[in-house]
Amino acid sequence: MKLLLDFFPIILFFVAFKFAGIYVATGAAIVATIGQIGWLRHRTGKVEPMQWVSLGVIVLFGGLTIALHNETFIKWKPTVLYWLMAGTLMAGQLVFKKNLLKTLMGSQLELPEDAWRVTTWSWIAFFGAMGVANLWVAFHYDTNTWVNFKLFGGMGLMAVFVIGQALYLGRYAKAEEVREP
Repeated sequence: MKLLLDFFPIILFFVAFKFAGIYVATGAAIVATIGQIGWLRHRTGKVEPMQWVSLGVIVLFGGLTIALHNETFIKWKPTVLYWLMAGTLMAGQLVFKKNLLKTLMGSQLELPEDAWRVTTWSWIAFFGAMGVANLWVAFHYDTNTWVNFKLFGGMGLMAVFVIGQALYLGRYAKAEEVREP
C-alpha cells in the first residue's frame, strides 16, 4: 500500500498526460501530491521532511509550468529533487560529518562504518546521475518520450540500483542464530 501511495502522483501524472496533455497532468500531479501529504498526515500524523520538500518543489515548478504555460519547469522538477537529495546526503557527509543514511536507517540495519560510507556515496552518485539523465532526456527528446522515461526509465533505473545496493549490503547481513528446542 505504501509503495502505491508513494508512486501515486507519478502514475496519475503519466495517465493524465496520455489523455489530456502536460498541463492537465501537471495539475493532477500537484493535486495528487497535496492529497498524498494530507493522507499521510491524517493517517500517521507524520510527514517526512523529504515529502514536504517534494510537495514544495511540485507546487513551485508545477505551478510555474501551468501559470507560464511552459513545460520546461515541470521537466526540471525531477532533477531538482534528485539533486536536493544528493546535496543533502553530501552536506551531511562533508559539512556536518554525519552519515544521514545511517541516521535514518541505523536502527533497521547494522553495518560497519565503511559500508555506510560506500552506500551513502553510491546514493549521492545515483541521484546526481539521475538528475543529469532526466535533463538529457527532457531536452533532447520530445515531451512524450520524457514522460515515458520519467515513469518507466526512472523506476527501472531505481529498481536496478536498489537491487545492486541490496546485493552489496547482503554481505553484511547477519544470519539469525538457530536455537535448538
